[in-house]
Amino acid sequence: MAEVMAELATLEDPRAREVNAKHGDDHGVNLSKLRAVANRLKTQQELARQLWDTEDTAARLLALLVCRPKAYERDELDLMLREARTPKVHDWLVNYVVKKNAHSEDLRRSWSADPDPVVASAGWALTTERVKRKPEGLDLAGLLSVIEAEMREAPDRLQWAMNACLAQIGIQHAEHRIRAIDIGERLEVLKDYPTPPNCTSPFAPIWINEMVRRAGGA
Repeated sequence: MAEVMAELATLEDPRAREVNAKHGDDHGVNLSKLRAVANRLKTQQELARQLWDTEDTAARLLALLVCRPKAYERDELDLMLREARTPKVHDWLVNYVVKKNAHSEDLRRSWSADPDPVVASAGWALTTERVKRKPEGLDLAGLLSVIEAEMREAPDRLQWAMNACLAQIGIQHAEHRIRAIDIGERLEVLKDYPTPPNCTSPFAPIWINEMVRRAGGA
């Protein structure tokens, strides 16, 4: 543990910290170098728990790379999410750990209804994953109604997650595509988001139409 923390300290880069700060993250370790450390360490669950307990962002990111996702209990993941306040730790926890855990569906339902918008955004991210990969049992029309009623006024991170769900419903499910595009056009969420050349806009109507076009759909 001491050796790993010392190595992370040597990887601290003021320029990386400056770039990360623009995205709300408070660490200065290049993520490619962090992944290289994780590849060398391989899976070490006890070390992962110790790294998480430091509350250091770089250490927590490393913890999420060397942990065993299926080893966590439901309440442990719930607490971790509530502790993960920086965007990158939050995203990696959801995508690298929770999605691979047996409690992901229970947490999806619980988090989606949570009054904390950051926690709720994790629930919506898991819902988007189900929309894409396992939509059976989801009330897609009901999800669209919630998005229609709540997305425009939602805080940024929750709004982004709901918008991603809206787009995936439109992309993956042709029977809901017209309604999804209409909701996006009326709410205008992320309509003016600056998009680099050769990248797809996160504005749902553009996103939906472009991905359907690439797939050869109508």
